[in-house]
Amino acid sequence: MRAFRNRTTEAELMDDTTLAPEKLNEVLRDVSLANRLLGGNRITHRAVLNILQKEPDKEFSIMDVGCGEGAMLRQLALICRKNKYRVSFRGLDINKAAINLAEKYSADFPEIKYYTKDILQDDVEGLVSDIVLCTLTLHHIPTAQIPKFLEKLSHVARVAVVVNDLQRSPWAYYLFKIFSTIFIKTKIARHDGLVSVKRGFKRKELFAFSSQVSDYYSIVKWKWAFRYLLILAPSKSMHHD
Repeated sequence: MRAFRNRTTEAELMDDTTLAPEKLNEVLRDVSLANRLLGGNRITHRAVLNILQKEPDKEFSIMDVGCGEGAMLRQLALICRKNKYRVSFRGLDINKAAINLAEKYSADFPEIKYYTKDILQDDVEGLVSDIVLCTLTLHHIPTAQIPKFLEKLSHVARVAVVVNDLQRSPWAYYLFKIFSTIFIKTKIARHDGLVSVKRGFKRKELFAFSSQVSDYYSIVKWKWAFRYLLILAPSKSMHHD
């Protein structure tokens, strides 16, 4: 279908940094609910566990770029506690209101620290981590800036960059349209979910973007529900399994 041939440049309403914190909170709760019900976050959980399990006695650091209210980091922290993995976590987001919410919700998670930063603009050399996560954040980046964005992520990742984002397809679009009328409360989350799909990716696009990251090897896998898992790792350390 022609409408899905290219990424849309239509804006997502939640990207408006003047959005009231209480409204942002409602929208982020809807997004978290959708991820939980559709199983989207499990894609990242499994990718991270696959890395941690290879060196269970090592102390790891994990950074989530575009962390929102920190749901992914709290889920991973609980998984790591359960499995006795020693992991410290950092969350980055450009939206100060989202970081404030993340800090509030993570009061019982001393292993998580949050920072208001824009990885494309700010100096993040001091935040180098073993694993860098990017879940449902890449599609917020304009196409022309994605190679630079992935390059920046790779520069702060010692072991791997794990990207989890949407497939751009009519199937994904109409599935979310049905799903959102039943489960999603806020108009912003319903609107943005549909725009997100139109801002999503084709497999060949993700390969093209990641091929521009020098000295890094990439794997792209399709996952339910209409997601792509992109893993970037230094060529010398990448396991082809």
